[in-house]
Amino acid sequence: MQLNKIGLNPEKAKDISNQLNELLSNFQIYYQNLRGIHWNIKGNNFFDLHVKFEELYTDANMKVDLIAERILTLSNTPLHTFQDYISHSKVPVGKNVSNDVDAVKLIVTSLSELLKLERTILAEAGDANDEGTNSMMSDFIAEQEKTVWMMNAWLG
Repeated sequence: MQLNKIGLNPEKAKDISNQLNELLSNFQIYYQNLRGIHWNIKGNNFFDLHVKFEELYTDANMKVDLIAERILTLSNTPLHTFQDYISHSKVPVGKNVSNDVDAVKLIVTSLSELLKLERTILAEAGDANDEGTNSMMSDFIAEQEKTVWMMNAWLG
């Protein structure tokens, strides 16, 4: 079998990049949700959560770029329209969320969906001997599991 320029089976690389495009779509919705709750949060926890949500959306924005660049590395094209993102997303859209508990619950729900996708990609990347994608998913999963734990601790 002919391997691509980075030593992977081209068909497996295409399948992984398609899954990464689904993850990219979900991350874009998650990112936009974080921007919205950062802008709209109200209440006694405003100062703490406003800063935390900015930290999370900055991180999500960086991950969006990493995912898109990995898709390009695998010789595919990253999705880049909101129409594509919405049609491929399982992360719920949070509209006009200003309540602290609702905002944190949205984050937990969103991260839970992202973790499911990342675990699927991790398994597929392992089978394809795609260490670049595998490493990225492992890093994302470890960080997001900790964030889910912290958010659930905040929720009590």
